[in-house]
Amino acid sequence: METLNDKLEDRKLELEYPCNWCYKVIASQKEALQQAVRDVISEREHKLTHSNNSKTGKYVSMNLDLLVHNEEDRQFIYDALKAHQNIKMVL
Repeated sequence: METLNDKLEDRKLELEYPCNWCYKVIASQKEALQQAVRDVISEREHKLTHSNNSKTGKYVSMNLDLLVHNEEDRQFIYDALKAHQNIKMVL
């Protein structure tokens, strides 16, 4: 039986730019996460909202919504967030 992953395996995400994009960003502290977002996107217009806290309180996740202009822009922001010392994970 063919699964959805099998059907999508060789397909690339096709988006029409510019478009709104949401990154889920995970860090150990809310303030550190907010600083990382400021470091990466500077003065660019965005919306950062609380998403979740881990049961133990060790991690916090927030949604970063902003307009991305093209594939390179979207990937650059993802890579820069992922590489930031304050960030544990980006989805």
